[in-house]
Amino acid sequence: MITDVHAHLLMPDLQAEVERRDPAGVAAAAELEMVRQGEESLRASAAMIGSRFAALTDLETRLSRMDSQGVDRQWVSPSPNHYYPWADEELAVWAACEANRHIAEHVADAPDRLTGLGLVPLQQPQALVHCLEDAVSTRSLAGVEVSSFAGDVELSDERLEPFWSRAEELGAVVFLHPFGCSLDERLDRYYLSNTVGQPVENAVALSHMIFAGVLDRHPRLKLIVAHGGGYLPAAVGRSDRAWRVRPEAQVCAHPPSTYLRRIWFDTVVHDAAALRGLVGAVGADRVLMGSDYPFDMGTDDPVSLVTEAGLDDDVREGILAGNAAALMRDGGDRTGAVRPTREVGA
Repeated sequence: MITDVHAHLLMPDLQAEVERRDPAGVAAAAELEMVRQGEESLRASAAMIGSRFAALTDLETRLSRMDSQGVDRQWVSPSPNHYYPWADEELAVWAACEANRHIAEHVADAPDRLTGLGLVPLQQPQALVHCLEDAVSTRSLAGVEVSSFAGDVELSDERLEPFWSRAEELGAVVFLHPFGCSLDERLDRYYLSNTVGQPVENAVALSHMIFAGVLDRHPRLKLIVAHGGGYLPAAVGRSDRAWRVRPEAQVCAHPPSTYLRRIWFDTVVHDAAALRGLVGAVGADRVLMGSDYPFDMGTDDPVSLVTEAGLDDDVREGILAGNAAALMRDGGDRTGAVRPTREVGA
């Protein structure tokens, strides 16, 4: 069953209600996006969303496009504009749970074709376990999508430890997908906010998790990283060097490169040579086909990118189907029973 693990759903009703509840927050977020992306990119993105609105929202359009791509199953996660990283706890929790509801309803209409991933409000660490359980235990979603950072919360933050623990216990997928880049106005032209910003954010967030020992404390975490992990897999030798020679970089137990083989990565790298390099860096069993459907920075024909990359037959088949199936078979406790969380460093 050929599986696309990276596809999105836009939820206009959710967006409208967030705008109604906190118009000042939405306006401030729009101003920040102007700083980060620039007027030209925002205008082009608005036109792109308009032209692909049906693909982002309509089930039959999604299924038809999957058929034309040769995709049997698609993992659907919220469009990252629904993160709302500026929202206070009440709004953030409501929005995340509403996103979970929308995703669950969307995939329920085609359960043999679609798998859902929900949301948690990263900027509200105290609410993450509640929203994770809403997604997985209440809505029967496969996991949740998270950004690379939110406000002062990095993925190395100790306040996230109960979330990582509960994700492990549930066997929940955590899909790391950035939205926005902390380099701000340095990337406000030529669409650098995406072409450079997204790979940077993936590399920074993943490095936070690795160097802080998150994967030492949570070895069964099902972490999938969008966009092939950004710049980190190709440059992880520099991280290994820092781990060997810099005392402040030696928090994790092993060289950073070894952790890449505990993580899964999608194929949204846009280049056959880059895909082969990713397979070499992280292992053939750790790469999953993705498309970033239906955005313009996605891959229009994700199956062909894999089949034409010159990979061995077993590697190709694993990326297209087997690796995702194996990841989902390795389930966790999905009973929803709340268990004690670990102390930091346990």
